Amino acid sequence: MNLKQMNIIDMKIEVQNYKDTRSGFGDGLLEAGKRNPKVVGLTADLTGSLKMGDFAKAFPERFFQVGIAEANMVGIAAGLAIGGYVPFTGTFANFSSARVYDQIRMVVAYSNKNVKICASHAGVTLGEDGATHQTLEDVGMMKMLPNMTVLVPCDYNQTKAATIAAAECDGPVYLRFGRPKVANFTPIDEPFIIGKAQMIQEGTDVSIFACGHLVWKAVEALPILKEMGINAELVNIHTIKPLDVEAVLKSVAKTGCVVTAEEHMRNGGLGDSVAQVLALNNPKPLEMVAVNDVFGQSGTPDELLRHYHLDTPDIVDAVRRVVARKDILAASQPQWKPL
Repeated sequence: MNLKQMNIIDMKIEVQNYKDTRSGFGDGLLEAGKRNPKVVGLTADLTGSLKMGDFAKAFPERFFQVGIAEANMVGIAAGLAIGGYVPFTGTFANFSSARVYDQIRMVVAYSNKNVKICASHAGVTLGEDGATHQTLEDVGMMKMLPNMTVLVPCDYNQTKAATIAAAECDGPVYLRFGRPKVANFTPIDEPFIIGKAQMIQEGTDVSIFACGHLVWKAVEALPILKEMGINAELVNIHTIKPLDVEAVLKSVAKTGCVVTAEEHMRNGGLGDSVAQVLALNNPKPLEMVAVNDVFGQSGTPDELLRHYHLDTPDIVDAVRRVVARKDILAASQPQWKPL
């Protein structure tokens, strides 16, 4: 099935090209720098990997190569924020989160400083570098910090827009993106509003909430589900925190069951946040497509997505399970009739 030429159900979703989301960050940073002379960039020896080279060339006086010293980079960024600048730190997601968590907690989040922590090469799609670099815990770590905004855009266009939006947002931001080239399908002029979910496809039978690279995997699942007679609603939750609770509850009230999909550990990720919303407001059957309490390993991105059950067939299977659970639950409800 060629999704590049077909209409997905009633809505045209067309692949414009295949581009890596880290390039979206690099281009977004350059644009943010043009718009605001206070935007500065810092990296820990990864200018090329983070696609920050164009920014460095355009604004050499606003770019700082700190070497392999990530904790120091966060401290420098905090100082720059005190001075009125808008610093963007750039390194791999594992080093942007786990390696410097204490620094982020104490000198950025605690004092609500205007620092943007930009995390590339996230999740198992980092690929062959293996478990030491494939961070699957970072969203959970960051969303638990007070004052922290957590963004996980899905493609090049959205990552570029999210980077520009982060520059305009006052306060700490964790921006997560990746290395591989993925389908670039969101509208180039789509506004990125922090905290507002993006409706990809409306439906009535199940709500699929996805983020990052798995949004496209969920798009690929839509025509398969349609052929099975399941009308799925797909919502891109590009902002994990603050979560668009209104959008989640509105969708679930219509469909009655949920699948979440993310390239992250099940504990602490998007599914965890959605489950909490449902438990507190409107409990419904829920299935999570996520990594289940294991570390990553070396392999190609596609091999690892299949191995960890993060691929399109896994989303389809999760939808089938949750719709079946919803039907069983509905059948078990007593049918009250007037006397």
